[in-house]
Amino acid sequence: MHFDPNNHVIILCIQGMDIEGRPEEASKLFMQAWNEATNDFERFIASHYVARHQKSVADKLKWDETALNLALKINDDTVSGAYPSLYLNIGKCYEDLGDIERASKNYQLALSFTDRLSDDGYGNMIKGGILNGIERLKLFNENK
Repeated sequence: MHFDPNNHVIILCIQGMDIEGRPEEASKLFMQAWNEATNDFERFIASHYVARHQKSVADKLKWDETALNLALKINDDTVSGAYPSLYLNIGKCYEDLGDIERASKNYQLALSFTDRLSDDGYGNMIKGGILNGIERLKLFNENK
């Protein structure tokens, strides 16, 4: 994804990432980015980071789904590279909430977009997370 380092919302998100060891402060910066976003791309980026700082799985799911819905509206091939991660995050939320059917659906959707991941450490981490999620659900279903 291309990020304009001069974009105010991107700057706020970078500042938030720089202080993620102080979650309350980081969360405020991400919410400020969300509140000041003026287009779907900015809202997508901000909502992705807001999701990471939610205290409950249900709230994280809400923000992850917001990020995904915004990403799906953006007509940009580089944004589609985030689909596997977004579906993975949503799948994990549903898994944590005990909704195995929706978790499985989202892990499978994540898997279907892995061709959009780069072949590097990040891409491999996301692929591994997807495969681990699918395997956990497989074991869960076998042990029912």
